[in-house]
Amino acid sequence: MPVDPDKVRRRLWAERRFHSYGILALLIAGGALVFLVWTIVSAGHTAFYRTLLRLDLDLDPQRLGIQTPYSHEHLLDGQYYTAVNRALFDLFPEVSGRPEKRELAKILSPGAELDLRQYVMEHPGQIGQTLSMDLPVAADFDQLYKGNLPRTGQGTMLSEAQMKWFDRLADRGLIEYRFNPGFLFGADSRYPELAGIGGAIVGSFYSLLVCFLLAFPMGIAAALYLEEFAGDNRLTRIIEANINNLAAVPSVIFGLLGLAVLLNFFGLPRGTPLVGGMVLALMILPTIIIACRSSIRAVSPGIRQGAMALGASPVQVVFHQVLPAAMPGTLTGAIIGLAHALGETAPLLMIGMVAFIASVPATPMDSSAGLPVQIYLWAESAERGFVEKTAAAIIVIMSFLILMNILAVIIRSRTQTKVE
Repeated sequence: MPVDPDKVRRRLWAERRFHSYGILALLIAGGALVFLVWTIVSAGHTAFYRTLLRLDLDLDPQRLGIQTPYSHEHLLDGQYYTAVNRALFDLFPEVSGRPEKRELAKILSPGAELDLRQYVMEHPGQIGQTLSMDLPVAADFDQLYKGNLPRTGQGTMLSEAQMKWFDRLADRGLIEYRFNPGFLFGADSRYPELAGIGGAIVGSFYSLLVCFLLAFPMGIAAALYLEEFAGDNRLTRIIEANINNLAAVPSVIFGLLGLAVLLNFFGLPRGTPLVGGMVLALMILPTIIIACRSSIRAVSPGIRQGAMALGASPVQVVFHQVLPAAMPGTLTGAIIGLAHALGETAPLLMIGMVAFIASVPATPMDSSAGLPVQIYLWAESAERGFVEKTAAAIIVIMSFLILMNILAVIIRSRTQTKVE
């Protein structure tokens, strides 16, 4: 039968067109992803830095109101707010009125007083001397120095006099721009320039630790039983159907389950990583079971037959041959499930991990917030300084997700190589 050249050309053209559509779709998706990441990074990279003002502080014990001996209680009651304001007023002797001084004092953050108090309590021997110290500025001036706050227009929150005073400080070289370790290691705060994500990172770590310790062994045990030991009966089919259905249940349902059972019935502490980890373990358990069962099915029957031919019992075959061969896929599914749990917000909201916590949790029994909940809290704040904090927190959680997926690929490849 003769071939129609026109049909051949049309088919080849259709294939090229389909190929071009695929490339175009990939380019659009990649461009959208790059634009999204660039938008987040450009908005949040400044949160990793802070603006500081260098002041010469007079640590006269009488002016600080510190009595001898310099005990912990006496040092704690010192008038550090007055000391930092006095040092700032000395730089502007022409400012004499109380309203003007009140506006000038707003340049410093409330954290300036706390930093001075912490330093004096750690170094009481410096009392009576003059100290040069870098202190944080308020959030609006921090945003002004970073270029995130307009000088004119409706978005301006500062008066013209305040901006002139701050510009004079910058011209004198008293303003510095440094890396902000408090953002990564500090706890949350009502003031944007003092807020950190360290408490949320530790809370998420404890939650994922509890989640892994519960879900991983239970998921493997359930998968092994269903694949290797359970018979093909009605009960087994019902269990398998429920596992598949649970994998598609919205995460907020697991949060409601944790609220009703773990908190109200068992009386576990509210808003703790312990309860958060339990709820997240219930959420990712179906994912681990399904991944482990798929890996077990992929194990070659020859491995089972060879082990049994050498005299191994069925239990020995499962735990010494089948399970190690299925471990790469199981670990990959577990890490991907943990990455999914890291980004969940709804279950944590239901169990109370949404409160304002101004300290880093020491144990899984301490109240804390998680990374996604911290992003939610900052996104709701009206202060402009929390905009960059929200974007920076998204950068942090995206970095953790990327690292966890890379870890899953590395573990899978190395474990697979050892098994082979």
